Amino acid sequence: MKRSDRAPMKKAERVGFLLKQILGQPGFGEQITRHQAWLVWDQLVGEQIAARARPLKLRKGVLEVQVDHPVWMQQLQMMKPQILEKISAKIPNAGITDIYLRQTRGAQTYRPVKTRQATEPPPWTKIELTDDEKVSIEEKLSSIKNSDLKNEMRRLFTRQKQLDKDREN
Repeated sequence: MKRSDRAPMKKAERVGFLLKQILGQPGFGEQITRHQAWLVWDQLVGEQIAARARPLKLRKGVLEVQVDHPVWMQQLQMMKPQILEKISAKIPNAGITDIYLRQTRGAQTYRPVKTRQATEPPPWTKIELTDDEKVSIEEKLSSIKNSDLKNEMRRLFTRQKQLDKDREN
């Protein structure tokens, strides 16, 4: 869509409001659960395989994996049952029933991002939240069943509150 065709934005929305809208959509929690395979892929298959094969998409319970070399495709084909078993153990409600391997020409091999040197966190991260603010965050998260997602959202909402309080001062 061209910029000129879009309706002008009346005002920027807060992240918390947008997330609440997104999380409130029916079936969103199940969709997030299924796509956790991306988050745990490196742990499930190991660093060596993860450097050559990446999840690409998920459709009707079939995880499509991009592989950069035929030898690795053959290896992964033989490992499919073990990988599926590991996915089921790690993400029981994912509903991934099969893995489709796709060789992609000229695919960029994946290299894990190197972690930066530990630096001093910004001062606003040390701001304490009141009990009411903590309760408010927990109320927003009460409908989320997935504990990993819930913890990440809690961290995000807490950081947002701390940043807002810092900006008020």
